[in-house]
Amino acid sequence: MIHSMTAFARAEQAGSFGTLSWEIRSVNHRYLEPHLRLPESFRELEGGVRDALRKGLSRGKIECTLRLSEAGSGPALQVDRERAAQLIAAAESIAELSARPAPLNPLEILNWPGVLVSQGADPQALNEAALQAFDQALQELRDSREREGRELARLIGDRLDAILEEVAALRTLLPELLENQRRRLLERCAELQVELDPARLEQEMVLLAQKSDVAEELDRLVTHVAEVRRVLATGGASGRRLDFLMQELNREANTLGSKAFDTRSTQVAVNLKVLIEQMREQVQNIE
Repeated sequence: MIHSMTAFARAEQAGSFGTLSWEIRSVNHRYLEPHLRLPESFRELEGGVRDALRKGLSRGKIECTLRLSEAGSGPALQVDRERAAQLIAAAESIAELSARPAPLNPLEILNWPGVLVSQGADPQALNEAALQAFDQALQELRDSREREGRELARLIGDRLDAILEEVAALRTLLPELLENQRRRLLERCAELQVELDPARLEQEMVLLAQKSDVAEELDRLVTHVAEVRRVLATGGASGRRLDFLMQELNREANTLGSKAFDTRSTQVAVNLKVLIEQMREQVQNIE
């Protein structure tokens, strides 16, 4: 099963500490590019979260946001006096080197990391709850990407069917188109009152048939369609392979257009390019 790269997931974990909530947003990207927004007290979770993303996803720009809504009035704040004393001593030693030292600001000291600490919930319990909520959000994201992937596969399959219909229609038309070209050539000669040698006429028609022979391009289109179906059925991280196949399909459609010698064959080439472009746009969202 293929997966889309576009999805959104949210999960919450409630406890005596309050409520932990994760939001994960995923959009298409060439590689896996995670962006984490974590409160400072949860920074040690970053490594585990990145590992889980690498194991669970292959591509996409992923934005993960963790929020903590604390219960009640929140944890009590305390000052780490030892760390504050060390900070003040360091500041005073630097001040001795200055002719006009600025006075120490207590608020700036409190803002220094580690000076003001909270006596709240057990950090280990909080981290475990946060990881549990993240696993739930990640699974929800994967399920959402899988559901959208199924829909993308269906849309692409419909266009593959339409491509095969266009190919079959052109195969049926080719004998008629060549005969019409032969008739127009004879009518043009008659208008110009030019008498062509029958052997020369047949030679010209053979050359025309060779220049307008698109059997090889039609066969390759059918082959590429079969390969796209195989990749869709295989699943996994197949977006790059599908993108390559879209380029190959487009190459064959361009060749058909360059060989077209009738408005109907030109229209078939145009229809193919439209269908391929529609698929290409969908493929950009596949993991």
